[in-house]
Amino acid sequence: MPYWEIFTPENAFTDKDKERISEAITQMYVDWVDLPRFYVVVRFHDMPHNTMYVGGQAKNNFVRVVIDHIARRMDDPEFRKLCMAAIEELLAPFVKDRGHDWEVHIDETPMDLWRTQGITPPAPFSEMEKLWAKENRAVPYHYDTQLPLEEPAPAAL
Repeated sequence: MPYWEIFTPENAFTDKDKERISEAITQMYVDWVDLPRFYVVVRFHDMPHNTMYVGGQAKNNFVRVVIDHIARRMDDPEFRKLCMAAIEELLAPFVKDRGHDWEVHIDETPMDLWRTQGITPPAPFSEMEKLWAKENRAVPYHYDTQLPLEEPAPAAL
């Protein structure tokens, strides 16, 4: 969580655009809901001409964004509106401002259907999740005690 798939016309985004979009997406989740950076995955799909269809018609300027949230749920309708507005604002310079048509949707997967590195992620906002964020990786831990199975990696000098 979150996992983004962005389907675009072929060559709609440069590699630099993809970096900027991915960094902005990651920072949004770090700032808003304290997610570990490595939780955020963004996958870009360049769609060759006449491979994206909308309403049965080829749509060669269409951008489709599919988002799956797992580590955090959006139960509050006002927060959902805020999140959707933030996503629209984040994408606008790359999509709307470039004349693309677009659509965005978010699914929410139950957290118990998620593993990373074969490990059940720790509870949201827990001390273990904070350790995962600090280490920027999955740290094996005892599920009962929520304590690490290993010592955290030493800080880089």
